Amino acid sequence: MATIVFCSVNKTAQSTVRRCSMSHLKRLASSAASHLTLSPSSSKPLTLLPGSRWLSRGCGVRFVSQGTAGRAAGGRTRKGALALSGAAALTAAVAGFLANADHFQRADMATKVPRAAAEKEREQEGDISQRCRGFMSPPVTDIGVLQGRSGEMRTRMEMLIMETQADFCNALQEVDRWQRNEGGGGISCVMQDGKVFEKAGVNVSVVFGNLTEEAARQMRSRGKVLKGKDGKLPFCAMGVSSVIHPKNPHIPTVHFNYRYFEIEEEDGTKQWWFGGGTDLTPIYVSKEDASHFHNTLKEACDKHHPQYYPDFKKWCDRYFYIRHRGETRGIGGIFFDDLDSPSQEEAFDFVKSCARTVVPCYLPIVRKHLNDSFTDEEKAWQQVRRGRYVEFNLVYDRGVKFGLATPGSRIESILMSLPLTARWEYMHEPAKGTLEAEMLEVLRNPKEWV
Repeated sequence: MATIVFCSVNKTAQSTVRRCSMSHLKRLASSAASHLTLSPSSSKPLTLLPGSRWLSRGCGVRFVSQGTAGRAAGGRTRKGALALSGAAALTAAVAGFLANADHFQRADMATKVPRAAAEKEREQEGDISQRCRGFMSPPVTDIGVLQGRSGEMRTRMEMLIMETQADFCNALQEVDRWQRNEGGGGISCVMQDGKVFEKAGVNVSVVFGNLTEEAARQMRSRGKVLKGKDGKLPFCAMGVSSVIHPKNPHIPTVHFNYRYFEIEEEDGTKQWWFGGGTDLTPIYVSKEDASHFHNTLKEACDKHHPQYYPDFKKWCDRYFYIRHRGETRGIGGIFFDDLDSPSQEEAFDFVKSCARTVVPCYLPIVRKHLNDSFTDEEKAWQQVRRGRYVEFNLVYDRGVKFGLATPGSRIESILMSLPLTARWEYMHEPAKGTLEAEMLEVLRNPKEWV
């Protein structure tokens, strides 16, 4: 049985939270992808059903992976096929555009979804108490406070990241909430030692207070002009972040993060921006998996702007780059930051679209490789690649740096992204002509997968 630890901040939520299906998840289902089972041999399978959330039939969840629990001596098998049909149903299509000099200039764009559809979705956002019933836990901010400021972006973003966590989590076993004395807190759902996932976490954080000088210095280094009052910069930052480390080396590691920053300046005006992305870190190259993953992300991006995917894909390859190794962390995906135009509404719509791709871009790949056998040598290669993952996160990752620089942050949640096990071998280099060498070549020379 996997161990799942769930932590959050609202003191009033001591009772068990009822999880239920929500209307917006009806988009998950299509007639060709109506039933996805991750644990086919379990008496209580985890399923993805039309119009339903991820949930477990009971307090715990069992992940059964026949042929992968041990270290099989056989060759590599490739079982299953990708379920591509459900991806399009999860992407909202409203306009968005990035104002960043390194990528492209501000420009007008056309909305590709009828205005009525966007307005209808915004109306549905208003029923906060009803939406909260489907979360893994009550939100970080008190529900009454959220209802009182339902139209503000910080409320709408908090609701989105809570929904994203609920959509991606598998089960709830134990609730243990934490608080940040300086303001805010977070919700962590972490699974460890499962039969499919060695370590998996989906964290939500909502923090506020005054920026530390170190955090402000990081932002100014990216070109931000921050004018504080009496040396203080009130801020609000929130996001959802997930890293999944599977046991089977043929199931890739996935990471996603979507976040929102808001800073109040001396004259009372607010600076705001969004950031985030989704990226894949396989241990072995699979062109089919890479194509599915990138095409799902491209489909979401294209509904907002045709330049989003190519620009954000390149940005992802540059960002997740281990300079001291001369390698990318994985095969990328999309990454963006400082998204603050053409309007807050359009930028938020784009982030919603991205957040709703995290299930369809990754879960079909998990299902495809669920029963793949693997050898001791393949497991050892996975451990070496995990070592590279650790190096990037601790040396370069901006989110980890910001978290460590924020007083009162929960260190366990910040370091949730690290794998349970990893390996560093002295002067390790795979033999030429092997699948391991093929993977390393891709990491040293990023490819186009679409």
